[in-house]
Amino acid sequence: MLTVQDLMTTQVFTLLESDTLYTARQIMEMARVRHVPIVDAQDRFIGLITHRDMLALAVSKLSEIDQSTQDELDAGIPLKETMRQDVATVAPDTRLRDAAQMLLEHKYGCLPVVDDGKLVGIITEADFLRLTISLMDALDERG
Repeated sequence: MLTVQDLMTTQVFTLLESDTLYTARQIMEMARVRHVPIVDAQDRFIGLITHRDMLALAVSKLSEIDQSTQDELDAGIPLKETMRQDVATVAPDTRLRDAAQMLLEHKYGCLPVVDDGKLVGIITEADFLRLTISLMDALDERG
């Protein structure tokens, strides 16, 4: 039986609730990720900021605000004020199928993986797409 720990990403970019929207945006752009878990000083999971959240919080491009002004605004907003705290999580020993079902049913983009309150990884839609490609390749090889 495959479990979440068999597929999850363990090298996760995290931020603290005192970090800002600007920092979150920079991490997402540089690391090319869409979800950044928020942890406390002991790596306990406390929330999540997503690319979709960032888009909703950005000043509309129609307002003709320049990027430096947007950056300045974002630098003044701590993640504590904007992060999602009602986030579904899974344990490392959760069946992979159950995690996939949660992503599908609730239209989540990711599930933080938490063990005894501590963030130990993250599993995303992209992880399942990679698994699907591997399985399709294995089926093609069997021909």
